[in-house]
Amino acid sequence: MNIHTACAALLLWACTGAALAAGPVATVRVTFDRDAITSTHTDGPADTATGRAVTADDPVRVASISKLVVAIGVLRLVEAGTLDLDADVSDHLGWTLRHPAWPDVPITLRLLLSHRSSLTDGAGYWQVPLGEPLAPLLDDARAWDPAHAPGTFFRYANLNFPLVAQVMERATGERFDRLMARLVLAPLDIAGCYNWDACDPATAARAVVLYDASRTPVRDDHRGGPAPCPVIVADGASCDLDRWRAGENGALFSPQGGLRISANGLAKIGQLLLGEGTVDGVHLLSPESVRLLLAPVWTRGPGNGIGHEEDTGDGQALAFFCRYGLATQTLATPQPGCGDDPFGDRVSRVGHGGDAYGLKSGLWIDPASGTGVAYFATGVDPADRGARSAFTAVEERLATGRDPTHR
Repeated sequence: MNIHTACAALLLWACTGAALAAGPVATVRVTFDRDAITSTHTDGPADTATGRAVTADDPVRVASISKLVVAIGVLRLVEAGTLDLDADVSDHLGWTLRHPAWPDVPITLRLLLSHRSSLTDGAGYWQVPLGEPLAPLLDDARAWDPAHAPGTFFRYANLNFPLVAQVMERATGERFDRLMARLVLAPLDIAGCYNWDACDPATAARAVVLYDASRTPVRDDHRGGPAPCPVIVADGASCDLDRWRAGENGALFSPQGGLRISANGLAKIGQLLLGEGTVDGVHLLSPESVRLLLAPVWTRGPGNGIGHEEDTGDGQALAFFCRYGLATQTLATPQPGCGDDPFGDRVSRVGHGGDAYGLKSGLWIDPASGTGVAYFATGVDPADRGARSAFTAVEERLATGRDPTHR
């Protein structure tokens, strides 16, 4: 590809090293109401090596927004009578999950989904390979908050969601990624998947490559070809998914952050929530379940939680989390020290953000106005702090739509 072709393919994308360092690699922003997409803005390449321009239909690893979609799947199983939010998850896991210092306190799906289980990410959460169980990880003392009993403290921990996935698998006998396709993605006609295996080749070929701030590819650099092995495997082991066993290792398909979905797909999830469980004539959840999903169960107070994700947000002056529900974050908490208002308008939107591998993403709805926004940016410099919140500057721009490309 010559320089003239590359520049044409990248549209407004600047072709000098200085310009490459000026902002994110690619940005997509979609706004919507209950009935339709109301605006779309895209900029930059999905893949810098080929010059393929990003679109609102391209699947991207949306990081922790994946958790919100998992919660929708859980509530579908709750409505079906398969799961109970307040039952001891040990009953489904097949082994006893207990904080070693509080062995008489049951841990429930409600506690796992709302990050109040007393679990931490100190022992890891993703590295257990195919064919090995996740359970021994919980024997590591670093997996537990030593100072707080389950149900008494908010501490954002990715490890909660592999355990949720194991409960779902054991309750249904289905592999997590396929179960999420059946419960949520397929009924909504969303071409998405957790860790690629359940996506068709055409969808995988449109993958948005994730870049770090130095423009180095770090995830999903498929070059238009098939995705590699979708799970972690031990050194020298084969990627044979027939070795999967229900409820053995819920981290395999990355329920905490591995959802590949487009911005338009995220908008469909937002419309589902705005429609109280129904979108485009498809009824997925009851209005009561949607209200339960969106309502905060934790609000920041003195000594009752940590206001940031410990492996990414330590040292922030403002709290990123101030209200949290069942895998949903409520923004614009009206109290000192809260930095959870990237929009800057004090509106209590609900949704979730995402942050991993140089990507920043967000899905936020305003139920009062019936509107929402879904966005993502790749190649984001984490030092690019926002002017008015604990979010980055590019997230503040994408949230509001003002100068959304940071150029």
